[in-house]
This record gives sequence, C-alpha cells and structure tokens, in this order.
Amino acid sequence: MCGIIGLHLRDPELYPRLGPLMVQMLQGIVVRGPDSAGVAIYGDRSRCPEGQAAVSLLNAPEDLAVAVASELPGVEKVRVELVGETTVLTAETSPEMLASAVITVAPESRVVGIGEDMVVYKGIGNPNDLAGTYRLQDAQGWQGIAHTRMATESAINAEGCHPFSVGVGVSLVHNGSFSNYATIRRELQRGGISFDSLNDTEVGARFVASRLAEGDDLATALTALGDKFDGFYTLLVTTEHGFAVVRDEFACKPAIIAEHPRWVAMASEFQALAMLPGIDEAHVFEPLPGRVYAWKR
Repeated sequence: MCGIIGLHLRDPELYPRLGPLMVQMLQGIVVRGPDSAGVAIYGDRSRCPEGQAAVSLLNAPEDLAVAVASELPGVEKVRVELVGETTVLTAETSPEMLASAVITVAPESRVVGIGEDMVVYKGIGNPNDLAGTYRLQDAQGWQGIAHTRMATESAINAEGCHPFSVGVGVSLVHNGSFSNYATIRRELQRGGISFDSLNDTEVGARFVASRLAEGDDLATALTALGDKFDGFYTLLVTTEHGFAVVRDEFACKPAIIAEHPRWVAMASEFQALAMLPGIDEAHVFEPLPGRVYAWKR
C-alpha cells in the first residue's frame, strides 16, 4: 500500500501556492506509506533557474561542483545543494550534458532526476518530516507530485523511493505491482536500456520514457504500457508538458481525480483533495479501469 498525490495548476495565480497545497495533500496520504517519500517539483526557478538544467543525485561525494564543472567546457559555475539524502546540481547546460558529467566524475552516485524545469527529492523517514527537509512548504511552480511508500517489492532505501525519473523531465509514481516486469526488463535490456535497481516501478518508468523518446505523447505511451504490463496498479506520470493518470483493467488500487478550471489533482485518498481551493466546485470522479486521463500545460 502506497500513497500518491499530484497537482497540475492551470491558473498562474496559484503557482506561488504549489508548495503549501502539496503539503496539505501529502498529509492525506501519509498513512498509506510511512517508510519514505519522494517529490518532483516543476517550475520552481529558485531550485532550477531559467536557462539551466538540474540533476538530482543520491550517494553524491563531497566537492562535486568543481569536478563536474571541469567536464563542462564553457560552464562557469555548477551550483550544488544538499537536501537530505538528495544532492541537486544546477548549471547552464543541457540536462543530458550535466548528467553525463556527473556520471563521469561520480560513477558511484545514482542519478534520480534530470530536467530543465524539474527537481526530484527522495529520502527515507516519515513523509511529514521529509516535507520539511525538502522545503516543500516554500515550493512554487506549476506542477508537483509526491509518493509515500510502504515497501513490498524492494528494500526501504532512498533508491527505492518514488518518483522514478528516468527521462528528461519525466517522473512516474506507482501504487501497486507489475507481475511481468522481469520479462519486460529483459526485453528493454536487449534494446540497450540499462537499469539502476530491481524495482518493478523502474521498469514501468523506463518503458514510458522509451516510448516518449520514440515520439509517443504521454497518453499513447501509457496506453502502450496498459497493453504490455500485467498487474494491479495506479500510475501518475508527469512531464515538463503535462500530467496523466491510468489504472489497470481491474482498478483495484484507489484513485480519485478532481478537475477544476484552476487546477487538476489526483490522489489515492479523497481526504488529500479536500482542502484544495474550490473543491466544492470541482468535478470529482474515480478514473475508469484501463482508461488514460491526460492533461497538457
């Protein structure tokens, strides 16, 4: 049992309130996952400045900034911020170049998020405490997701936290389990895709990222996932352009969507949505089995 929340803001006047709204939502799903928590925040330019890339890392060594900058000709400065177990680097370069430089100088580190508009934080502990560590209350932006975890498929550690972010600006959170993920992992590996963990969620994330890289939009990629993966699951997937939700054909795992002219939100429990502004005016519904719901920025 895990908990998921996601908030996609349509009204720019709400962007300064992204963090406080997410903190309220997170409190509604802590009971579903006390082991650990992760978040992805989109559009907070104090965390990922305009024109820069961000890379989130686990197990990062000290004194990383100078070493990474030496691998990036023309880059004058690499900013490093330690946020709990996560280290976030930002620099005026592309996400791919920054991630490549990090892997070159710190191969023992684990890249857990790259983007031009997104930062990812992961850690173990009580999700309410981690919200403070991540300074979630202070976050601004246009979109955010969070996951509270009760581990079933892998160890309780930061590497096993969601979101799994394996493409530029792509993050996936998951409640449930895939039954045929080992087979699909081998198929993806034969296609040249490498993996960082044994977690079933990473297989789903890398499948979606591979489809997006081939030109699928988010809805098409998730439809393909539904055709390929067996299991019981609810997924929320975000990119730097949108937000999508899908459940398996049996819809065993809970999910509630609320759509309002100013925002779209999804959660595992209605109580996580109850404090959103204008919730009484929102269209609140349970997503149908096997159907993809997608929104673009």
